[in-house]
Amino acid sequence: MQGLSNATVTIMDEGTTGYRLVERASIVIDGDKIAWVGADADMPAAWRGAASLDLQGRVVTPGLIDCHTHIVYGGDRAREFEMRLEGAAYEEIARAGGGILSSVRATRAAGVDELLASALPRVDTLLSEGVTTLEIKSGYGLDVESELKMLRVARRIGEMRPVHVVTTWLAAHALPPEFKDDRAGYIDQVVIAGMDKGHAEGLIDAVDGFCEGIAFSVEEMARVFDHAKKLGLPVKLHAEQLSDLHGAAMAAGHGALSADHLEYLGADGIAAMAKAGTVAVLLPGAFYTLRETKYPPVQALRDAGVPLALATDSNPGTSPLTSILLTMNMGATLFRMTPAECLRGVTCNAARALGLADRGVIAPGARADLAVWDVRHPAELSYRIGFNPLHARIFGGKNV
Repeated sequence: MQGLSNATVTIMDEGTTGYRLVERASIVIDGDKIAWVGADADMPAAWRGAASLDLQGRVVTPGLIDCHTHIVYGGDRAREFEMRLEGAAYEEIARAGGGILSSVRATRAAGVDELLASALPRVDTLLSEGVTTLEIKSGYGLDVESELKMLRVARRIGEMRPVHVVTTWLAAHALPPEFKDDRAGYIDQVVIAGMDKGHAEGLIDAVDGFCEGIAFSVEEMARVFDHAKKLGLPVKLHAEQLSDLHGAAMAAGHGALSADHLEYLGADGIAAMAKAGTVAVLLPGAFYTLRETKYPPVQALRDAGVPLALATDSNPGTSPLTSILLTMNMGATLFRMTPAECLRGVTCNAARALGLADRGVIAPGARADLAVWDVRHPAELSYRIGFNPLHARIFGGKNV
């Protein structure tokens, strides 16, 4: 048994959209779980003998959760970024070997050790900002073995670093050249067959897809989701990023954990997500990088009671972002989310977007994943730019 005392604890109450602060508070940790939390003066006698670390008034939040990343990939697309800023059109970049297929080629060519070595520095940057749970998708292999290789790397990251990794099967990300005239064949032979193989190997925690005019249709994704449900795998969807194909409504109809991006989300999608309890995961890094002008319907999502989450969308092309704190600032400045919404977006609502009921809050019975900050108020986490005030990261009850 151990404890943290003289802390300012951030409590995310159920059924609210904000948080409340308990000053001069203590947290008692038993193993990897929180046993008790409350004002120091109210601590039951049974816990008073626990060894305690005086936090000198520092703010404690749940450990942060990045619930949407593509952080494992081969190569980079910095030259493509440069070409775009020099005025090159998308077609010119593609002819020069850029775009998602450049990441596919590099990922297919890279071995497990190479992919792991390139991903770990990006992961470490997120951990240094208080992240304790991290979602990692496949999606840059686009053949069965390369997709599975990505998820094996993701599992290795969770073994090598003090972070909980959630893996997501995203073979329905793009159509590779070898299947350009056989969409149904790709879904059968790669997306579904690979899902079966990855599930049997214990590599897949959830199934995702990119539902867009340049990717896969609502009907194609519904086939993928129907198969995921047969395997007992939860689903989520990249939806309404570039147009409104009504993918979010379809995903919600399948009980999706989340629908992500959502810039073009319409009223039907909002209503379906609210009814299903599907989380809206907003990705300001991609919005910023692509210089989009169409904002996600944040107020309409609020009004409907749809939970709002934030994530980095860390990827080599459209969101080369590895800062969860900058993501929070972007959520506030670009999407006009409140600091409380931003913090809930990377804690309790992000946990919900991953189907994890045991984290994202500081409460008895919750997993003892915590972040201790050298700030006076949690709003500073969204307010500051390029400043990391993390004092300590506690993972499973251990200060790491």
